Amino acid sequence: MIILGLSGALGHDPSAALLVDGEVVAAAEEERFIRDKHARNRMPEASARYCLEAAGITGGQVDSVAYPYAPVSIRSPARWHYARRHWYAPDRALDAIVNGNRRYRRNRQRVTALGKRLGIDWSRTDFEPVEHHLAHASSAYHLSGFEARTAVLGVDGKGEYATTFFGVGEHGAIRRIREFYDPDSLSAVYGALTEYLGFEMLDGEYKLMGMAPYGDPQRFDFAPLLGCRDGEVRVDTRLVNTVGLRRYRDEGRGRYFGPALVRRLGPPRRGDGADEPYIHHAAAMQQAYEDACLALIDRYLGDVLQDSRRLVFAGGGALNVKLNQRILDRDDVDELFVQPAAGDAGTALGAATYVASLAGDAVGPMTHVYLGPAYSARECRVALGSYPGLAVAELDDVPAGAAAILAAGHPLAWFQGRMEFGPRALGARSILGCPSVPGMAARINAQIKYRERWRPFCPSLADTVAAEILGSRHPAPFMTIAFDVAEAWRARIPEVVHVDGTARAQVVTRDANPRYYALLERLGTLTGAPVVLNTSLNRRGEPIACTPRDALDIFVGSDLAYLVMEDLLVTKEARAGA
Repeated sequence: MIILGLSGALGHDPSAALLVDGEVVAAAEEERFIRDKHARNRMPEASARYCLEAAGITGGQVDSVAYPYAPVSIRSPARWHYARRHWYAPDRALDAIVNGNRRYRRNRQRVTALGKRLGIDWSRTDFEPVEHHLAHASSAYHLSGFEARTAVLGVDGKGEYATTFFGVGEHGAIRRIREFYDPDSLSAVYGALTEYLGFEMLDGEYKLMGMAPYGDPQRFDFAPLLGCRDGEVRVDTRLVNTVGLRRYRDEGRGRYFGPALVRRLGPPRRGDGADEPYIHHAAAMQQAYEDACLALIDRYLGDVLQDSRRLVFAGGGALNVKLNQRILDRDDVDELFVQPAAGDAGTALGAATYVASLAGDAVGPMTHVYLGPAYSARECRVALGSYPGLAVAELDDVPAGAAAILAAGHPLAWFQGRMEFGPRALGARSILGCPSVPGMAARINAQIKYRERWRPFCPSLADTVAAEILGSRHPAPFMTIAFDVAEAWRARIPEVVHVDGTARAQVVTRDANPRYYALLERLGTLTGAPVVLNTSLNRRGEPIACTPRDALDIFVGSDLAYLVMEDLLVTKEARAGA
């Protein structure tokens, strides 16, 4: 079957994914094509067109369109729970009961219109709505490669009404064990605190996570905000996950926290510093979130884990690498697969895999995320024609040339092969640095990324040294898990070790990315460590680069001096001898 998955039902992170007979052929986020981060309130049109073109098929050949948003019956406890918990906002409560599927109807109309623009023939193509959290669950379970009984966890802000999912996967089917419903959402509380700390909700949660190690979690107790007790979640909506008149208003904008939280904690944070008391707020939130998730895993998945010892995880909350480190450290977890596109962009893939599985297609495991567009050296040269003043040379040995630049202490933009799907740059659209060069992280933050100076960077490392550096042989191809860096290595690669001694690592294999692996090998020969500092090829507030022009815009608009695009080395003539 040819199945096109589309996401964006919740107004952010639209994407498209294409499966052909169970194989993921292409997947990409809309933001990368239209250059608007998170592409809010847009449909995944450009990304869908890319997927169809990459597969060499037309819209008329698509058998099913899978969409991660489905109608919820009035008999479901979800709508009644929402109405009961929003008693203080009667308009919302009544709407959930009387007109609870209006968003589904609106989304279906938008997808139908998009399909017509893509050339889809709705007289022969099925529209397949998939519950949002089932799409998240499928994106993890069906792509994990786990065939035996598996615990399935989903932690997200919210879908139609559900916020948190516990289930079990077996023989290709997913069985729901328990769900929680809006406003009782662990991720939404984390997002509300993200907003209180001055970051953008649905974008800055990883900044809260990065700030947390600078603080003391014992200074505040945020567990009551989550209300996780006796296997239940009951968020304090006087403080967080507020709606209507309960929201704190700042500069005319309603926030997802209430005035009561501000009275308790003080004014919301402003600026870019990692300062008190906000570092302690971040630490306390991170601690409370981890503890709540682990307690709920015990309650609802403990029996499954005792048998299977494997867990899959998706939803925006699954991008919390410190939580994932604690999950992997559990005595009852031997194998952990975290969907690399765990957020809502990944639900396009999840809806498609769910429909494929129901249809009997064998969905293969996800071994890489290089599913976006690629550009030849010739296409890169054509793009360079619009950027006069740049010097271009062809490299005979790309890994060797790039490694020499890095070993000499220079940051390097790296544009190679197919673009990654998901929020992490994994060696296709990256900015690289040598992690043993003092000040490299601060330099990239200040002069290239233009972001907060305290933000950490991640390492990509060859599989030959992974166990020695990380103390684990567990696969880590997608930067979804944090590890404690071995003491002996912290002084050798200090620029990729966070203040708490951990690193969100990508372990690279030769099969997954041969050219990137060769670069690591060459750098290891020069420096003694086959490890690079790896961050995404973008500037603050921008999507990751997709095209050669995107990469060149970032290059000329920053202090980067070197850019390797396929086989081409691009430099700024004034700095060519630097």
